[in-house]
Amino acid sequence: MTVPPSPMRHRQPSEDGMTRVELTWIEKRIEHWIRFGRVAVDEIVDRRRRIVRFRPGAIFAFVRWAANDYGTVSSRIDIVRAVNAGEPFTTLPFVRPGGDILLKIEGWPKVSQVLAAIDATEAADVDPCDAAPDHWRHVANRIAAGHQPRPYTLERHRAWLKRREIER
Repeated sequence: MTVPPSPMRHRQPSEDGMTRVELTWIEKRIEHWIRFGRVAVDEIVDRRRRIVRFRPGAIFAFVRWAANDYGTVSSRIDIVRAVNAGEPFTTLPFVRPGGDILLKIEGWPKVSQVLAAIDATEAADVDPCDAAPDHWRHVANRIAAGHQPRPYTLERHRAWLKRREIER
């Protein structure tokens, strides 16, 4: 007699404790990619699919775009913090087990605003995966309210690093 898999099993981090993200690239149809983040493991499944893994605490941006014969059907960006085992998380398609969602934006005009905010962070000589998690929440809230997010500056980043150092 075989025991059916536990429904909670898929909700637990993988054996290595990392967060897995399934990427697909079918040109002009389905495009899932990582905009930023430090990939710990990159596994090629086939010519159209890959699985990347992130260590707990890593912050990454996951972009999903889909189209049909008439144009874009959906576009979305999520900025996520990979969680530790036992830590609460939110489920997200193609992300196992899920993560702490810092930003969730849908619709190409708003997604392009987030991509511009990421570009601005990089222009300030800050790696977006090192930026304060609160900045990405700020970007999400400002865009959702129809306002321009404040840029992430090197000064704000230094203040974040000092605050993090004190909290440890």
